[in-house]
Amino acid sequence: MKVIRASECNNEIKMKMSKIFVDGFFQWLTFFSKDKEKLTKAFCHMFNLDVFYVAVIDDEIAGIAACTDGRVPSVHLERKELRKHLGFFRGTIAYAVLKREFEEKSYPFEITSGMGMVEFVATSSTYRGKGVATAIMNHIFASTPYRTYALEVADTNTNAVKLYEKIGYMEFLRVKQKHSKRSGVNYLVYMKYAKNGH
Repeated sequence: MKVIRASECNNEIKMKMSKIFVDGFFQWLTFFSKDKEKLTKAFCHMFNLDVFYVAVIDDEIAGIAACTDGRVPSVHLERKELRKHLGFFRGTIAYAVLKREFEEKSYPFEITSGMGMVEFVATSSTYRGKGVATAIMNHIFASTPYRTYALEVADTNTNAVKLYEKIGYMEFLRVKQKHSKRSGVNYLVYMKYAKNGH
């Protein structure tokens, strides 16, 4: 397995990343469409390849994650692309809702200098349980200049929470969610990792 920056890959990378993104976040995207292929096409335009890292196994993309300084968005949504693939109505709603959620994301804590925000961690269903997310995280720690790293995870995603704890992340904040019955998420958990344990 090797981990590389997404911008080092060929043009087809966005479609492969989008497939993994849709796989990983499907439960939150079903409102816009239950058709995975349609969702994959709708979101494949959005990735900022300079801040995404991908794990490659046997020439297949096995997982993705982004790391930014909290000011550079890791994705950029285009209304016309979403409308083209999801239809005018759902495409318009997807743009309005997800632009706020993804691009203009406000975290409930201050992103200090020297802190990297890890976002959109997802593993292809084919490669789950094979250390893909761990490999990407380790690569991010080794190749980015930040001293601490923070991420957000749903409390109900217990596998991810356990994985992050194993890597060395520690919870420092949890925020109760208003529509927990609808979203299936009770709290958003914020976890932090410090290089050299500081």
